[in-house]
Amino acid sequence: MGAYLLRRIALLVPTLFGIILINFVVVQFAPGGPVEQMLAELRGQGGSAIGRLSGESQGETRAPMRQGESGPVGSYRGARGMDPAVVAEIEKAFGFDKPAYVRFVEMLKGYLTFDFGESLFQGRKVIDLLLEKLPVSVSLGLWSTLIIYLVSIPLGIRKAVRDGTRFDAWTSGVVLVGYAVPGFLFAILLVVLFAGGSFLQIFPLRGLTSSGAAEWPFWQRALDYAWHMVLPTLSLVIGGFAGLTMLTKNSFLEEIGKQYVLTARAKGADEGRVLYGHVFRNAMLLIIAGFPAAFISILFTGALLVEIVFSLDGLGLLGFEAAIRRDYPVMFGTLYIFTLLGLIMQIVGDLTYTLIDPRIDFEARR
Repeated sequence: MGAYLLRRIALLVPTLFGIILINFVVVQFAPGGPVEQMLAELRGQGGSAIGRLSGESQGETRAPMRQGESGPVGSYRGARGMDPAVVAEIEKAFGFDKPAYVRFVEMLKGYLTFDFGESLFQGRKVIDLLLEKLPVSVSLGLWSTLIIYLVSIPLGIRKAVRDGTRFDAWTSGVVLVGYAVPGFLFAILLVVLFAGGSFLQIFPLRGLTSSGAAEWPFWQRALDYAWHMVLPTLSLVIGGFAGLTMLTKNSFLEEIGKQYVLTARAKGADEGRVLYGHVFRNAMLLIIAGFPAAFISILFTGALLVEIVFSLDGLGLLGFEAAIRRDYPVMFGTLYIFTLLGLIMQIVGDLTYTLIDPRIDFEARR
């Protein structure tokens, strides 16, 4: 297992490089960019924006950015009618006066030490922004995944034991309806019903803590955190039951029909002993080992829109706003962190397989 683990870790580097390179190249052809954003701001705000830019050039200039931008110097559509000296100053302030390959090499050098540069529009280091937002997204994804597993596994086992009964039929209908409703739509429904919409105002709408919660005792802060997490977590888990529940049911049904189960029953073992002493370990192999992948899936896909609906200041909202404003350092930094977490969780998933079933040997595979 050690040699396999080393090979997987070694593959992290070329995989990260390939993903970053592809996205960097795509950015070169994408319309718009931070320079055009600043040019539009200059047109709209006049002296204030020019004054801010001049202040940066006189000693407060941002650190040169390492991210890509489309078009050579002076080719921006928004630069028409602008003083070329102002355009050149903006490009230099943002670091876009350098060729694309130079920016890419500088970006990679910084990424080796987790230096993602500085946000083009927030004036803060990207790593500080990521560290500030990461706990929100991780907590949301972690609690959602745990609740999905705690509900889906017992439900799937129950459905397998009572396969074909009325209970099996109506529970299948409920989980499939929940799966068909997008998480963000359910989030909006919960806001309307329970967060000050047209009906009740039971739960808060914004953030994960109340104003002044930092001064409260620990137990009160924990309750406040749980109170804020109810609606966002419920929005994510409602659509996650179907797949895991049906996978658990089918895994148990497959194992229940095998010879060792018939032998255990023939020896007089009770049903609980058969299900949880013999079937459970084999049936749960794919399900439990898939926990890291399920966590990353929730973190990547569903959390973004839920964070937007509930104004949760996490990585999803940060990446969305960065994409809208073409804040390339934040965009690429968020992409890097998401990709790295995903690759690490895949390795953790493989390790989990071997812990659950030692008979699995990845090194023996060709």
